[in-house]
Amino acid sequence: MTVAAGRVVAGRYALSTLIGQGGMGQVWTAYDQRLDRRVAVKLLRPDKVAGQEADELRRRFVRECRVTAQVDHPGLVTVHDAGSAGEELFLVMQYVDGADLSDHLAEHDPYPWQWAVAVAAQLCAVLSAVHAVPIVHRDLKPRNVMVKQDGTVTVLDLGVASVMDTDTTRLTHTGSPIGSPAYMAPEQAMGGAVGPYTDLYALGVLLHELLSGDVPFAGSTALGVLHRHLYEPPVPVRRIRPEVPEPLEALVLRLLAKDPQHRPGSAQDVYEELAPLLPARGMPTGAPLDPTRPFLRPHAPWPDRARTPAPQPASITPVAEKPDVAGAVDEVKRLLGEGRITQAVDILGAILPTAAEQHGEHSPVVRTLRKQYAATLMDDGQYRRALPELRRLADERATEAGQADPQALRFRYEAAQCLEQLGEPAAALAEYRALLPYYENQYVSGDPALAHDVRRRIGLLLLALGDRAAAHDTLARLLHDAERLHGPGHPLAGEVRRTLQWLGQMRG
Repeated sequence: MTVAAGRVVAGRYALSTLIGQGGMGQVWTAYDQRLDRRVAVKLLRPDKVAGQEADELRRRFVRECRVTAQVDHPGLVTVHDAGSAGEELFLVMQYVDGADLSDHLAEHDPYPWQWAVAVAAQLCAVLSAVHAVPIVHRDLKPRNVMVKQDGTVTVLDLGVASVMDTDTTRLTHTGSPIGSPAYMAPEQAMGGAVGPYTDLYALGVLLHELLSGDVPFAGSTALGVLHRHLYEPPVPVRRIRPEVPEPLEALVLRLLAKDPQHRPGSAQDVYEELAPLLPARGMPTGAPLDPTRPFLRPHAPWPDRARTPAPQPASITPVAEKPDVAGAVDEVKRLLGEGRITQAVDILGAILPTAAEQHGEHSPVVRTLRKQYAATLMDDGQYRRALPELRRLADERATEAGQADPQALRFRYEAAQCLEQLGEPAAALAEYRALLPYYENQYVSGDPALAHDVRRRIGLLLLALGDRAAAHDTLARLLHDAERLHGPGHPLAGEVRRTLQWLGQMRG
């Protein structure tokens, strides 16, 4: 049976894009239709259900659901739901916005050793919580580690973890060792007993890769790689990067000891050795995906998000690589009709490049799609992503039809609303003040209702900025004009009157 995008699992989770697969199953980006949010869904791979290993794979998958939910740690992906759908089993997890560590390493050559220390320290905290259950992860590698936008590290896959109890041996012997050869400890490769020390070896491989740019033991075949793990010593990282501190090199070599007894005693012990090498408290650069940031300002908010647009998740492509524009538009209409705004946003974002390629960047089709995209982003509360879209639309329309064009003004008005929502009152105030003359000029784009709304927003923004006198003056004049135009019982007049009363400056 083939799993396809668009399929709904358990009547709730609409599969979108296949983002990973392995011996245990497939991982998809998906949409929770009930809560209209992105999630990740892991399925027991359909072509593995049949055959003599089916029962064992099912038992292991059920165990994954249970053990993953047992560990409560911010560095582990959150489990939302689990269950069965027909012959399949599924696990629903949080969708993590970031880059996996393998891509992160590829984009930074050489990888700063301070970053490597920060990543390893965060992984130690996760492993300590996992080992306390007790669980052995058994497949720690860069592809199973995500660096989020704020620099925090999240471990994704406990899918091959085994609870250290009497069932371990029976559950793990499926004809081949569980794990990835490049990161596999010697005892794991030999099918021996595994424990926390097995994950520490994988952590050593991962650290060596971050510091040197490559795993310590590579080869053309899995058997060749495992042979090197068993019999060859690793190359000390300072031979490749002399700037790496000696204590860090020594720690990596101890983590990579062939004999588990010669490795550090626990993830906690490894953390204690890494702690002196962590960066001191200070001000982060503000760049996303910096794993040192959680140590520079622990538990601090990320103020940089207020200045940069939130990135669109790169891994979400809800439509085909060369999607059908008309079909995608119909799908968006259907989703919006069902209130599934988040999913509609992603389809619109994905379809725009194809539409521009097929119809031209400035074609009516693309312009209409971009208007819908901006409006849907606002409906979804994604003001940071909507703002640049609206500004671009406003500038293009003003260039074509003039600054006083009603559509150009509307885009600017909505951009000002975004600035309000993003907590930038001074910028929003400046934009509203620039717009007001156009809405008050009956020979240009006069719109009394919009003019009154803009004046009300100006008054409230002045109040937010602490200029109570100017706020009172603006709102008092607005109240007079609203009562004269609409009467004292109009909702706008009542709202402004209550604000003035709250200010304690209402006269008469």
